[in-house]
Amino acid sequence: MNILSLFDGISCGRLALDKAGIKYKKYYASEIDKYAIAVAKYNFPDTIFVGDIRNLKGKDFKNIDLIIGGSPCQNFSFVGKKMV
Repeated sequence: MNILSLFDGISCGRLALDKAGIKYKKYYASEIDKYAIAVAKYNFPDTIFVGDIRNLKGKDFKNIDLIIGGSPCQNFSFVGKKMV
């Protein structure tokens, strides 16, 4: 199984898949925050980072079996605008 994670953050989705025992072959991650990417790379070095979601093309991901993602959290984040 191949996974595409949108708004991947620090790859909590991947951690959840691993803890649930769900096997996958490739894990693609779309994320733009450099600090989140650094954490994800440290914990999951085989992640395939695909960049900004705004630049992704569906035709480039024909082998994806499951799409997961986290809602962008800038409105709730200490780093973001905190506009709740």
